[in-house]
Amino acid sequence: MSSEKFIKNKSTLVTLITACLIVIISLGIRQTFGMFYLDFELDLGITLRQFSFAIGLQMFMWGLFGPLFGIVTDKYGGHIAVFIGFTFYLLGILLLYSGFNEDFYFIINMGILIGIGLGATAVSIPVSVVSKHFPSSNRTIATGIVTAAGSFGYFVSPLFTRMSLAEYGWSNTLLFFSIFLVVGLFLAFLLTTPKNVVGGIIVDKQTAGEAIKEAFKNKSFIYLTLGFFVCGWHITLIATHIPAYLNDRGLPDWYAATLLSMIGLFNIFGTLTSGYLSTKFPKKLVLSAIYLMRGVVIALFIFLPPSPTLAVLFGVTFGFLWLATVPPTAGIVSSIFGTKYMGLLYGIVFLSHQVGSFFGAYLGGVFKEVYGSYDYAWYVSIALSIFAGLIHLPIIEKKVQRLQTV
Repeated sequence: MSSEKFIKNKSTLVTLITACLIVIISLGIRQTFGMFYLDFELDLGITLRQFSFAIGLQMFMWGLFGPLFGIVTDKYGGHIAVFIGFTFYLLGILLLYSGFNEDFYFIINMGILIGIGLGATAVSIPVSVVSKHFPSSNRTIATGIVTAAGSFGYFVSPLFTRMSLAEYGWSNTLLFFSIFLVVGLFLAFLLTTPKNVVGGIIVDKQTAGEAIKEAFKNKSFIYLTLGFFVCGWHITLIATHIPAYLNDRGLPDWYAATLLSMIGLFNIFGTLTSGYLSTKFPKKLVLSAIYLMRGVVIALFIFLPPSPTLAVLFGVTFGFLWLATVPPTAGIVSSIFGTKYMGLLYGIVFLSHQVGSFFGAYLGGVFKEVYGSYDYAWYVSIALSIFAGLIHLPIIEKKVQRLQTV
C-alpha cells in the first residue's frame, strides 16, 4: 500500500499523528494508577475497596461520557471534545497532587474528574476522528496505528512511573503527569474532522437520534456491545490489581512494572496485526479468536507455578491481545453504520466496555477482601472469555439498508 493511497492529504497525516500523541499521553498515564495504590494506602489511608471503587467509577465515567463527547465530536469536531477532556483530566491530577484526597474527595478526583477526561482523550474519540479520514479498505489499519500508539504509552509510562515513584515520590510524579496533560491541551487543536460530504454535497442527513434507534434495532450492534463488556473487565482487572496479585504471589514490585510495560510493548504488535487481519478476514472472527486466546492465557497464568518468567510471558502474550479488539470493533461499527455518527455509536459500544471495566476493577478488590485472593476474579475472567468468543460469531458485517441505497 503506497503512502499516497493510505494518506490522502496533509490534514489526514497531521490528524493521525496527533491522535497517536494524544492516546500516548492519555492511556500512558491511565495505565499506571495501579502502581500508586501502596503509596495512597500509606500516605492517604485509602483502602483497597475505596481504591478499587474509585478506579471502577473512573472506568464507568470514561464510558458514560464517551457517547456525549462523541456527539460533540460528530457535531463540532474532535478538537473541542479532546480539549474539554484534557481539561477535566488535568484538574483531577492536580487535585490528587494537592493532597485534597480524603475519602470522598479521592473518589471525586480519581474516579469522576479523570474518568470524564478519559472519555474524550483515550481511545474512542481519537479513533473515531481518524476513522472519518480513511476509507473502509484501510480504516482498521489506521485505527490500529492509533491504538498501537496508546500501547507505546502503556510501555513507556510504567517504567517512567516506577522510577519517578522511587526517586521523587507519588506527588511529584503526578506533577510530571500534569505537564504531559498541558501538552495534550495544545495537541487537541491539531485534530481535524472531515465533513460527511461527497463532491461538496452532504450525502447522509440522518440525525443522531435516528442513528441510535437504527443501531439498537440491529442485532449485530447488540452482540458487539455485549462482547466489548468483556474486554473492559479483562484489561481493568489486570491494570488495577496485577501489582497486588504479583505481590501476593511473592514477586517483587518491579515485576508489576515490567509486566505492564510488556503489555504495552507487545500490544503495539498486537493492534497492528489485528488491524491488518481485519482487512483480510471477517472482523468478527478476529474478535472471537482474540477473546478465546485471552481465556487460554489467563488460565495458564493462574494455574502454573508463579515465577518471574511466567509474569513476563503473561505480559508479552496478554499484551499482544490487550487492545487488539479495538480495530475490528471500530471497524464493524463503521462498516455497518458508516462514519457520520462514528463518535456517538462507537462511544455507546465503548460504554459497555467501561461498565465491564467498572466491575473488573471494583469486584476484583471485593473478591480479594472477601475471599483473601483474586482467584474468583480470574475464574470469572475465563468464563467471560468464552462468552465473548461465542457472542461475536452471529454478527453480520453488512451495511444497513440506508447506506446501500445512498
